[in-house]
Amino acid sequence: MSELITARIRAHATRLGLPGIAEDPAALAARAEQASLGYLDFLDLVLGEEAGLKDSRRCRAALHASGLPHHKTLEEFDFAFQPGLDVRKIRDLAALAFIEAKANVALLGPPVIPGTPTRPHQCLRR
Repeated sequence: MSELITARIRAHATRLGLPGIAEDPAALAARAEQASLGYLDFLDLVLGEEAGLKDSRRCRAALHASGLPHHKTLEEFDFAFQPGLDVRKIRDLAALAFIEAKANVALLGPPVIPGTPTRPHQCLRR
């Protein structure tokens, strides 16, 4: 890809607010060429990459704006700290297979006392 075309693509992508395309258009073109993608497949690839970047930025901004003190994933959770939890059941629930199976899930436990801080940040998944 010539430098002139790359510069024009970067300028257009920047003006349109598409930083994923503006960052390295030559790499996207190389991926498309390597996979022998057609025009529509290449367009799908580029737009999919950009949509993924926008979703990622939106999620990071929402987590930051939430004011939660810690941002942990399920993989970072210390199950040894809560020995009463069944790790396999938690991981099965995290896989969300019950949604595809159209099954109900009931989470039972002691009631939350008003004013007691809950820990929703331990349930975040990236």
